[in-house]
Amino acid sequence: MGKFSLSHRIVLAPLTRRRSYGNVPQPHAILYYSQRTSEGGLLIAEATGVSDTAQGYPDTPGIWTKEQVEAWKPIVNAVHAKSGIFFCQIWHVGRVSNTGYQPNGQAPISSTDKPLTPQIQSNGIHVAQFSPPRRLDTDEIPSVVNDFRLAARNAIEAGFDGVEIHGAHGYLIDQFMKDQVNNRTDRYGGSLENRCRFALEIVEAVANEVGADRVGVRLSPFENYAEAGDSNPKALGLHMAQSLNKYGLLYCHMFEPRMKTAGEESESPHSLVPMRKAFNGTFIATGGYEREDGIKAVAENRADLICYGRWFLANSDLPKRFELNAPLNKYNRETFYTSDPVIGYTDYPFLEDAA
Repeated sequence: MGKFSLSHRIVLAPLTRRRSYGNVPQPHAILYYSQRTSEGGLLIAEATGVSDTAQGYPDTPGIWTKEQVEAWKPIVNAVHAKSGIFFCQIWHVGRVSNTGYQPNGQAPISSTDKPLTPQIQSNGIHVAQFSPPRRLDTDEIPSVVNDFRLAARNAIEAGFDGVEIHGAHGYLIDQFMKDQVNNRTDRYGGSLENRCRFALEIVEAVANEVGADRVGVRLSPFENYAEAGDSNPKALGLHMAQSLNKYGLLYCHMFEPRMKTAGEESESPHSLVPMRKAFNGTFIATGGYEREDGIKAVAENRADLICYGRWFLANSDLPKRFELNAPLNKYNRETFYTSDPVIGYTDYPFLEDAA
């Protein structure tokens, strides 16, 4: 993968775990990421806020302050000590937030002022409430682009090997790209090219800052997560894949069309193959993969690498288990987003412990 030498094609997906108290990465993350590191394996860190307006969940990490950068360093060092390759996913939630997460209780920012309806959270119990967003003025957009650039620079300072720009799942970048959300009339709205302008300005700024060979992008053109759907997702995905080539990005990481939301699979007539063919760099596929269909996707040249989330969360030695075709620990959804620094986080048994 570019200048990085990988030993296998199994990637740790960026997984929000909500254990970064006060938006600062914690020492318990050292063990969590170290457990999931294999020599020459690629890990993508959990979504990490680019600024104090980027948050929309409790205890998600950031990388906009010196304290946060310093807190990431021992975590990154632990991954490198085991010869892993570690990328930081940089993120802004946009309207998927409320005033309680925003500085001075201000409105969340977005491409639009259309509010998001309350949503059942992933635990199936709690309802997330969202405050009506404030539509960014055209002249404010460069400062948000700059937040991503600075976050990328901070990630490299923290020791990360590169960054993944989070352009998926209905968050801020997706809120610009998707026509179900973006109702702007300036140069960031209307046509497909205009709606992708914000995303590509971020790509350019970040690539110029840290080098395109250290930058990937995550996209979910087919997803409707957080009410961010598009009327022509294939055209959107293709346009972005082709546009990314101009910057020479290291990788494109796309969500499978079968995933309509984060945890909901459905039959889809679409495939990622056209985007895979259009993009010149490394192509990472994610979304609902098991061992066998991951092997099949690589064998059929539909992807170079396969990202695993829930299975990697519950099986820190997943590459070894896949190699041996060993049984897997079942994951426990109840502890995905709890704040306990051990339970459901670093206490899943290893293969040798389970024997």
